[in-house]
Amino acid sequence: MIFKEEQKSQPISRLQVMEAFKKVKANGGAKGVDGVSISEVNANIRKYLYPLWNRLASGSYYPKAVKRVMIPKDDGKKKRPLGIPTVVDRVAQQVITSELEAIVDKQFSANSFGYRPNKSAHQAIEQCRINCMKYSWVIDLDISGFFDNINHELLIKAVSHYTSKKHILLYVKRWLEAPIQMEDGTIVQNHDKGTPQGGVISPVLANIFLHVVFDKWMEKNYPEAPFERYADDIVIHCHNIKECLRMLENINKRMNECKLELNQQKSKIVYCRRNQKRQPPFKVKYQKFDFLGFTFKPRVIKERGKIKLGFTPGISQKKQTKIAKELFKLKIHRMVHLHLSDIAVILQPKLRGWINYFGKFRKSELRKIFRILNKRLARYIRNKYRRFRKKHWFYSYKQLIYFSKSYPTMFYHWEHGFLP
Repeated sequence: MIFKEEQKSQPISRLQVMEAFKKVKANGGAKGVDGVSISEVNANIRKYLYPLWNRLASGSYYPKAVKRVMIPKDDGKKKRPLGIPTVVDRVAQQVITSELEAIVDKQFSANSFGYRPNKSAHQAIEQCRINCMKYSWVIDLDISGFFDNINHELLIKAVSHYTSKKHILLYVKRWLEAPIQMEDGTIVQNHDKGTPQGGVISPVLANIFLHVVFDKWMEKNYPEAPFERYADDIVIHCHNIKECLRMLENINKRMNECKLELNQQKSKIVYCRRNQKRQPPFKVKYQKFDFLGFTFKPRVIKERGKIKLGFTPGISQKKQTKIAKELFKLKIHRMVHLHLSDIAVILQPKLRGWINYFGKFRKSELRKIFRILNKRLARYIRNKYRRFRKKHWFYSYKQLIYFSKSYPTMFYHWEHGFLP
């Protein structure tokens, strides 16, 4: 027993705190404003977790300020804010998150896929792919700064609809009102809106809010229109353009009622072109859209032995550019002090992640990315071995082909057929 159980006013046990810490430790993460790391907490559990349990169970727990850092978006130009709570606060949030998830998850819509047990992005994409083959039109919704604009009063009202447990409501309020430490060190108070991206409890709170604001509203008002929602990424399917326009107008009103705003530039109506000959009797502005890192657009597919036009997902151009930049930053061609097998070990986690996620749909779309990687490896060979330095680059590429045939499982992408 790490610390002694006592009678407390709030129903939070020491076991809940320890289980929450295990999850936080497994997820990793940076230090908060107090500068305490996960390894420090792990080394001195009695110092950090006993006082946390004591305060949580007695109702005297108050979170520290959330550390704000700006991280680049996928385009690499703009940045978005990320809030990093302290490790101890993340453990506290995990305690309440686990309890809250057990209550609300079974009540969530089957069309909600984000941050839920036994749900994944691949399931959302697969359902979207099936619906795109059935419906001719799509509404691609984008909510402006969703996490930064969630109204606290409406969020607490939504949470209290699913649970009346006082300690959950108490601590959710305190986390929402926790001050924010900006990058220059100044402290900003947060009282009206927003839940920091990066907080352990933020995803479940976002799901509760959008379940009430959007999912239930859609299922009540448009039961015939299927949709997929992954956190604040939403795709809705319609039969015709008139239905799309009416629905988009009403969704805009609904969002305004709930103190949210649609991004009018990014929210769009897309035509799912699945027939070479059949076209709508007017000019269509959009015939593709991005969802969870994949681009849905007209592509030639083979179905039941026949070649036809489909509307299917493949890795988006944004993600391809991001991966290419990441490969460039690694400077593989300069790792001449390492053996080729050592480079394979360094790259394996990244390659495994990219192939397992983006290779789920139209794996062949990754060929362009791995062609770049193979050229980088050929450049490494040219720099490492003196006999290739004054020769044309093709000779080093030919040597890479020889390596790939001799050791086809050395690199993870070679195993999956992306050979030089």
